[in-house]
Amino acid sequence: MCLAIPGKLLRITDDDPVTRQGVVDFEGIQKEINLAFTPEAQPDDYVLVHVGFAISMIDPDEAKRVFQVLEKMGELKKLQEPAP
Repeated sequence: MCLAIPGKLLRITDDDPVTRQGVVDFEGIQKEINLAFTPEAQPDDYVLVHVGFAISMIDPDEAKRVFQVLEKMGELKKLQEPAP
């Protein structure tokens, strides 16, 4: 199953409209994410990320609820594992 995972945008590293990138924190795991689909996202905003792309913004409270569910399911540990 493919899920979009919420994360907190820490900083924007490239603000070009086509190649917009930023560092997103997923409960302690930080990854470089493409932000081209969320031009309105700014540091401290929460975004939904799917396959390396922020596809929409999300309310911070909703993001925390999603993380609680993922933690109960044991899915947060999978985010920390290296890709095969």
